Amino acid sequence: MNMPLAMARPGEEVVLVGINAGFGLRKKLADMGLFPGVPLRIVQSQLPGPVIIEVRGSRLALGRGMTQRIMVRERQ
Repeated sequence: MNMPLAMARPGEEVVLVGINAGFGLRKKLADMGLFPGVPLRIVQSQLPGPVIIEVRGSRLALGRGMTQRIMVRERQ
């Protein structure tokens, strides 16, 4: 089942399935290596503050608004 990245819990492994945003944000995320099919691991997701994810060995901090637009599903 798909959910916003903001709802994923620390330690959870997910797969990015889509980005509900305009071209600018989709391009920015793609430049960071975030596009459909990419596996992610949630490192930290505490309020208030950014969501920290690990993608391909790198850690990224994403703002809460951005993570509401990134749709993920549990990694099988």
